[in-house]
Amino acid sequence: MNEEIKSLTISVYTENNIGLLNRISAIFQRRHINIESLTTSQSEIDGVNRFVIVVNVTETNAIKIVKQIEKQVETIKAYCHTDEETIFTESCMFKIKSDLLFDEPQIQNIIKESDSNIVTVNKEFFVLEKSGRRNEIESLRRDLNVFGIMQFVRSGRIAVTKDEMKITEMLSAFNNQ
Repeated sequence: MNEEIKSLTISVYTENNIGLLNRISAIFQRRHINIESLTTSQSEIDGVNRFVIVVNVTETNAIKIVKQIEKQVETIKAYCHTDEETIFTESCMFKIKSDLLFDEPQIQNIIKESDSNIVTVNKEFFVLEKSGRRNEIESLRRDLNVFGIMQFVRSGRIAVTKDEMKITEMLSAFNNQ
């Protein structure tokens, strides 16, 4: 029985300690698994950070990875979720020459149709911001590439689960002991 490789989101709640990112990435490296996206931020809990890691693996391998991550001293809890179990998005920014904004009416149509926002405009360039799914961002990138993109940057996935994760209650109970 061959298990299907799919996009999975691994959420890791941790203490914020130096070197943890290296140890977590080493877990993926040892298994020859490429990290498609990695985002870290504060979580909903004071003093607790959250990693959101996207990988293309089988669920069996993802569960093994989660167990390895949970062995790290600073890890509080790790979870694995399918795309169907999460609500997720990415953000990006494009830097484009300003004269195109005024000389190419098609650019204005692309901006409007893509539901992107102009963040800033000056004489040399303007900056567009877009949030959405990876395919929406890639579509906008293809459309703008024709005109020339000076700079492009895309964030990693940010995600919340559809079901309650109960990490807050778990930590509250732990802190009250």
